Amino acid sequence: MPSFDTVCEPNMVEVRNAVDNAAKEIATRFDFKGTSAAIELKEKEITVFGDAEFQLVQVEDILTGKLTKRSVDVRFLDKGEVQKIGGDRVKQVVKVRSGIESDQAKKIQRIIKDSKLKVQASIQGDAVRVTGAKRDDLQAAMALIRKEIADVPLSFNNFRD
Repeated sequence: MPSFDTVCEPNMVEVRNAVDNAAKEIATRFDFKGTSAAIELKEKEITVFGDAEFQLVQVEDILTGKLTKRSVDVRFLDKGEVQKIGGDRVKQVVKVRSGIESDQAKKIQRIIKDSKLKVQASIQGDAVRVTGAKRDDLQAAMALIRKEIADVPLSFNNFRD
């Protein structure tokens, strides 16, 4: 029986490359000389450091440009609160979203069930598996999910015929 998985997974290799390129650019830019502007990646969290909030915005713009250049969707990023870390330095933690949250998975399951397509959706961990009798029904389900869920960067993998 044909099936596919709906997932929300960033390409972490490209994210790491984008963060490394952004860090290199921050180190060489004239307007960041002598400041504490920096960026680092640990696991699935990007930490941005700066002397003031406007400097954080500049570093985030550099990061966004590098991610876009490497074709990583910026919708994977969840920006946290700006925190003071002593003196006049600030930092912000940006989480790299991975996996479909349970409420989003339930929404996808409800959309497929209400569509009257001859497919079934089941939540499997942080992915949603869609199965059906015909490949055309599965492709229609993919199109429906792409149209209805625009705020999360979903991808489809593990397509079995």
